[in-house]
Amino acid sequence: MFPRNILSKMQLWMQSSSRKPLILRGARQVGKTVAVGLFSDSFDNFISINLDEAGKAEIFRKNMPVEDIFQAICLENGVRASQGKTLLFLDEIQSCPQAVEALRFFYEKLPDVYVIAAGSLLEIALHEKHISFPVGRVDHLFMYPLSFREYLHAVGDEDTLTVFDTFPAPAYAHDTLLQQFHRYTLIGGMPEVVAGYIETKDVTALSGIYNSLLTSFEDDIGKYARNPAAATVLRHCLEAAPFQAGQRIKFAGFGQSNYRSREVGESLRTLQRAMLIYLLYPSSSVEGPIVPNLKKSPRLHFLDTGLLNYYVGLQDQVFQHNDLHAFYRGLLAEHIVGQELICLDPNTRKKHCFWTREKSQSGAEIDFLLPHGNEVIPIEVKAGKVGTLRSLCQFIDSSACRHAVRLYAGNLDLQHAKTSAGTPFKLLNLPYFLTSHIHKYIDWMMSQS
Repeated sequence: MFPRNILSKMQLWMQSSSRKPLILRGARQVGKTVAVGLFSDSFDNFISINLDEAGKAEIFRKNMPVEDIFQAICLENGVRASQGKTLLFLDEIQSCPQAVEALRFFYEKLPDVYVIAAGSLLEIALHEKHISFPVGRVDHLFMYPLSFREYLHAVGDEDTLTVFDTFPAPAYAHDTLLQQFHRYTLIGGMPEVVAGYIETKDVTALSGIYNSLLTSFEDDIGKYARNPAAATVLRHCLEAAPFQAGQRIKFAGFGQSNYRSREVGESLRTLQRAMLIYLLYPSSSVEGPIVPNLKKSPRLHFLDTGLLNYYVGLQDQVFQHNDLHAFYRGLLAEHIVGQELICLDPNTRKKHCFWTREKSQSGAEIDFLLPHGNEVIPIEVKAGKVGTLRSLCQFIDSSACRHAVRLYAGNLDLQHAKTSAGTPFKLLNLPYFLTSHIHKYIDWMMSQS
């Protein structure tokens, strides 16, 4: 049990005068239940109900007023709600649609009760069972595997964490931070894996945990699928996804199969609802709002880079290289940067786009587009500072933006650059271990003359 960044967001939720029941959403095994348990220390009373357990959901199925439901829950758990603040946690809420419906009445009738709901198959149930949350009556937070900052905190490397949070990051700490970031990239951010590493300090001893996690995802396939045929396609897509991670994909024939576009598209969208993968779409936008082109081929992102390394067999290579961009066609560096960017904002499930200019004579592609204030900042993940950055320059020439970011293994540096067409812009060369602080460094870049 180690602190998670989402706890600060939950504290803000607790303190809000307009608080509504909170839905904590995320993939299986990312630490939702543990986070709520840690958060419960802020309350006088804590009631946790797993609605997947036999008999636990019956109280919501009796068609009673929500006031009576809550009193019955308190009585069963020996809690006097009148004494202090009470947190009610409804885990695996997808197992009881009546409990989902009751959230509206908790908001309307019992605003002084703090309610959090979560579920490992929640996203699937919402779609397949046509369960809908009461619109305007609930808040949402999204939870992901540990970020690099959370990893440093979890492993107890407080010295490295301190310099990581120092702004700007001191040059003397670069090698240490880079080494730790590579270790984080190797292990990943799944809480059980990180806990196993803390206990053993041996990456080779984690195979059983990786296998257990992947098996649990596969075992859920039957709960995702509408029928056995759909389950077969889903299982194939889940097994093929790590090998396609970081790449633009086509649905038809995905993973060297004979499956049609419609079958694969339905399966990948199901896995995305389960938050096991993310489909990042291209955009041709050069200013906000960034509009994804859902007709174009998306880039596939897997849940966790550590799981990806294990499944694909990249662990030895991560050990051997000092630059993540130096192997696996640079996809691993882009993938871990994507993982850090995805968890930047737990308030929304909206994901970043990448930029494309697909003209008949010359195409261009930029790894990520990042909204920042009134600008859309192009972000490239590169092996080093050398290179023309042709696509990035084309974006600058096509937009009013005069700021760009290159994430790489080198030192923090700010360049005053020009495109081949003579357009001046500022280029922030940022070590990729500082991705989670990217907005702070962009502000710094913009403030420099």
